[in-house]
Amino acid sequence: GEDPKKYALFFERQGAKRIHIVDLDGAKEGNPIHKDLIIEIAKILHVPVQVGGGIRDEDTINFYLKNGISQVILGTKAILSFNWLKEITEKYPYQIIVSVDVKGDKVAISGWLEVSEFDYLEFLKKLNELKLFSIILTLIERDGTQQGLELERLEKALNVSTHPLIIAGGISTIEDIKNLKSLEKKGLLGAIIGRALYEGSLDLKDALKIADES
Repeated sequence: GEDPKKYALFFERQGAKRIHIVDLDGAKEGNPIHKDLIIEIAKILHVPVQVGGGIRDEDTINFYLKNGISQVILGTKAILSFNWLKEITEKYPYQIIVSVDVKGDKVAISGWLEVSEFDYLEFLKKLNELKLFSIILTLIERDGTQQGLELERLEKALNVSTHPLIIAGGISTIEDIKNLKSLEKKGLLGAIIGRALYEGSLDLKDALKIADES
């Protein structure tokens, strides 16, 4: 694809308060592929950067956090090894984000290649005891489709989770942003928007204007 540094700087200039980076190759391989590039991006930005994709050991977590990454996103390893996750959150309190990717009512793993046996609401309840920065909830069926927001599963998640939630999947219009704004008091921290920004169906400045309204 095109230069990720250019896009990161563009989004920061547009007013983004946080940049979300995923090493997609790393997610599929099970270990980070683009660590050096990601650190380069973080160093040229002035806003917090959160990173995910193939992070499955403490050395990688430590590397990112020592090199300017604000929060590290854990997915597959966090879901399959809860005791390990608990230890990591004790060692790095409020620097870990758990990514819960939902397909139907189940949690998906391995870069969405597999669906686990875990019910997403039960898993969210289990995470309540941990010192997390937040949870990213991705509705897989909507991700990258620009079909609009699906509120039902999001509202159920907000009702059971005590952590701030970041939503991803299908957000494509100003109407979606307005609907999300109404959930802020229920624990919604933010939204991840990708394709809609790249393809121009949603203007970041307009979205941020609504998000910043008191």
